[in-house]
Amino acid sequence: MGFAQVKEEPAQRAGDTEQSPLPDGYQSHHGIPPKVSAGHPKPLNNTPSPIIEGFARDALGVQQHFLSKLYRESKNPMTKQTLSFQAEVAQLLHLVTHSLYSNKEIFLRELISNASDACDKLRFEAINDGGLYENDSELKVKVTFDKDAKTLTITDNGIGMSAQEAIDHLGTIAKSGTKDFVSKLSGDQKADSQLIGQFGVGFYSGFIVADKITVESRRAGMKETEGVRWVSGGAGDFEVEAITRPARGTSVILHLREDAMDYASAWKVKGIINKYSDHISLPIQMEKEEWKDGELINPSDENGGRQPGGMVKTGEWETVNKASAIWSRPKKDIAQEQYDDFYKQISHDFEAPLAHTHNRVEGSTEYTQLLYIPGKAPMDLWNREKKGGLKLYVKRVFIMDDAEALLPTYLRFVKGVVDSADLPLNVSRELLQESRDVKAIRDGCTKRVLSMLEDLANHDKLPEAAAPSADGATDATTAGVTDVLSAEDKAEAEKNAGKYTKFYSEFGAVLKEGLGEDFANKERLCKLLRFASTTSDSASVGFADYKARMKEGQEAIYYITADTLAAAKNSPQLEVFKKKGIEVLLMTDRVDEWALNFVQDFDGTPLQSVAKGAADLGKLQDEAEKKAAEEAAETLKPLLAKLKEALKDKAEDVRVTTRLVDSPACLVVKDDGMSTQLARMLKQAGQAAPEVKPVLEVNAEHALVKKLDGSVHFNDLAHILFDQALLAEGGMPADPAAYVKRVNALLV
Repeated sequence: MGFAQVKEEPAQRAGDTEQSPLPDGYQSHHGIPPKVSAGHPKPLNNTPSPIIEGFARDALGVQQHFLSKLYRESKNPMTKQTLSFQAEVAQLLHLVTHSLYSNKEIFLRELISNASDACDKLRFEAINDGGLYENDSELKVKVTFDKDAKTLTITDNGIGMSAQEAIDHLGTIAKSGTKDFVSKLSGDQKADSQLIGQFGVGFYSGFIVADKITVESRRAGMKETEGVRWVSGGAGDFEVEAITRPARGTSVILHLREDAMDYASAWKVKGIINKYSDHISLPIQMEKEEWKDGELINPSDENGGRQPGGMVKTGEWETVNKASAIWSRPKKDIAQEQYDDFYKQISHDFEAPLAHTHNRVEGSTEYTQLLYIPGKAPMDLWNREKKGGLKLYVKRVFIMDDAEALLPTYLRFVKGVVDSADLPLNVSRELLQESRDVKAIRDGCTKRVLSMLEDLANHDKLPEAAAPSADGATDATTAGVTDVLSAEDKAEAEKNAGKYTKFYSEFGAVLKEGLGEDFANKERLCKLLRFASTTSDSASVGFADYKARMKEGQEAIYYITADTLAAAKNSPQLEVFKKKGIEVLLMTDRVDEWALNFVQDFDGTPLQSVAKGAADLGKLQDEAEKKAAEEAAETLKPLLAKLKEALKDKAEDVRVTTRLVDSPACLVVKDDGMSTQLARMLKQAGQAAPEVKPVLEVNAEHALVKKLDGSVHFNDLAHILFDQALLAEGGMPADPAAYVKRVNALLV
């Protein structure tokens, strides 16, 4: 699909700065657990999160190889060639040119960001090969416009591209992620325009304002005659040809549409640069302009009036951005809006972050950190092939975009920058894994992020006002209190209220991965977890909240796991808890079953699954109930033996229970056994899972159980009883057709 086709002419060439490919097909595998054994599995150290299984496949890599080979085998590489775009690129270009108009100016942000990346890459490669600078080590980005030619040009003296790289980067998207880009379009044009950057195809945003784009480039270290020109009108094909280019780097020339000519003006372009790219650490330069009066209408008459004047270029260059790394400046000199703008630049997010932390750490390891908590999950959060991590700098020199070693995998949603004063400039990913300095940075960043989350959680709800007594007087417990919220504090509280709820709805499932990955911070993570419960459908109940309202005599924190909230709320296993008014946490994320293997208690109170073991309510179950259950078990002993024999291939045991009120039966597993839900998830993920035989518990008072004894349909009723209990907990009978047949036979 979409292989480039050579037409009669040969082709032209591409040259923007390097584009990160689209992520592999986004798969929302929310927490498929790793291979675990019954009991408590061991965590996997120094590996990606073990929660999500399934890798997105690269469906189009062979196409990139085809295009590259095609160019290499051209008889005359100087000859102009015309190639067809990869099919997905053509589809993307159609969307860009016909749909994303409401926020046009983002194209300049994307192209300047690409130019900055190209300069960063040159600086990095030049660490080992200073000759790549070609006697021009002052890296910069220049933006020029020509009203007469109707062009806007973004030029950098960064790494540049070879002819090979131009075809690879500008003619194809090597990964199969464009379909995911298309699938994420919401119809909100402002939001949709931001997706371009998130999916790594920012170069194509130039077609929002241009009806043609010319890219001229030469890779650092290559001969002047090995430059390349790439031209496309954003339709179905592009041209590539070799050119002579004395300067290394890349020029992206936008041939502006008639309705985009306002971008050929200094005030407009400067405004966009100041808005989106002020924090680029490279100088962004434009030609200076000054006012020049128009010519005299009558050269011999000074008082006869003049032609209209205008701004003219002086030939001098001026830097129009601050050109300093925001993290290197004192916090007192940085406004919140500037912090937010920098976040949007590095994350391609159009919403402000929920929180940030900016610190200089001194001691045995010195570094500066600027970390952000996003307000919305990225599209590729669950894509394991997508590299995540912070931007790493060493003494202001860019090293890599995705330094995964600086944060644990379960915090992969965090965006930001770390600038180290101690790491070597030639640091590699392998060295990052082994360095003591990196371990110190990782621990420090993790603690800072958890502190931010704790602060958000502590201020998630507005403080309750002191309630007046019946006679209108202030409650005695608050009488004389003077630390009442000021108007400023109240506004701050209102601003922060609900932020943690928003965070948790986006990233709660990922945070739970830390229970099995980060034992050092397990207690802090437990305090940050939130769940729905039998008293609240929203995920707003923490372990501390639950414990604070436990009934007198209650000795455990009760919970149940299920595939959906409805399945959890209506589970037969909750009936006795509802009857007695005992709160039960409802856990419905797929990661919950795995994560809770690593949590046995909270603040000294054990966690107890209501679907494991016998229904032991301890002091909450009175002696009369216990005695009645024992008598029922003795009375039904022959029936239980017959059920166990009939269901010997399905159930490990059959017993009477006190946990049921309205339902005839339910399934549970032994205290140390693997739950049926976890076994199902493992099988769905293609992993080997032990055969789980649950225990069938029956309600001795239910009419269906009483009807079993002496029934001529005993065998069918026994199997129906088991299969219905399986259905009630979200499972499926091993033989659905047999189940239907048995039910139909009894209905006739």
